[in-house]
Amino acid sequence: MNHQIQPIVTLNNGMQMPLLGLGVYDMHAAEAETAIVKALETGYRLIDTATAYNNETEVGNAIRASAIPRSEIFVTTKVANPSQGYDLTLKAFDESFKKLNIEYIDLYLVHWPIKGKRKDTWRALEQLYLDKKVRAIGVANYLIPFLEELKDYASVVPVVNQVEFTAYLFLKDLMEYCNKQDIQLQAYSPIVRGRKNTDPKLVALAEKYHKTPVQMLLRWIIEHGVSAIPKSSNPKRIEENFNIFDFEISTEDMVKMDHFNENLRIVEDPMAML
Repeated sequence: MNHQIQPIVTLNNGMQMPLLGLGVYDMHAAEAETAIVKALETGYRLIDTATAYNNETEVGNAIRASAIPRSEIFVTTKVANPSQGYDLTLKAFDESFKKLNIEYIDLYLVHWPIKGKRKDTWRALEQLYLDKKVRAIGVANYLIPFLEELKDYASVVPVVNQVEFTAYLFLKDLMEYCNKQDIQLQAYSPIVRGRKNTDPKLVALAEKYHKTPVQMLLRWIIEHGVSAIPKSSNPKRIEENFNIFDFEISTEDMVKMDHFNENLRIVEDPMAML
């Protein structure tokens, strides 16, 4: 059992959210349920899913099967791209709520900034928030131009912006922008899907701190005050990814890691949707 204290952040609406979570992209059936139960046992308290992942039912099952009280778990899901637009988004939310079958959803996100649909989709999220159907609303894959556009019609500031963000895709301007606007940045694919585990620069630092390359990448994100949702269904890796709260990276080494940036994207560039 892992009793390390993990950092919690207060979102702009006063809600609290753990900085580290489990992403459940591409996990299904028993694999998903087992991974989530294991993560909750390990100490994770944030579970991130989406309609597009087709596993909201499994997420709900795992949360109900876990010994952790619902009030201690933060659950995020997202409206899928084909369901964007005002009426469709409201309907999609109700479907997610049914599938999850938990008392409430903590955070509902616009999954991608779909052209021609962004405004109506956000209006629907604001309505859900106003009706107290969801505890918080936010966006995903919103780079600065999308966030600037959102300002023109939003009456609620998103609490979270979830984007691809790693030491190899260091979106410093976006991070600083979100900090100024009081939007919590959250990193998906934070460990570059393992593609950089043998990078000599990263390996050297990992050896220095007696940690794995993956732990270094996650710790770097957390030290920037950014939330991270690494995905794994492997029990050993679930523990390893959580075991990052017993050390700190020096200022000098943080700067070194800031310079790992190669603008390396694994997922498509949201700017294609502008």
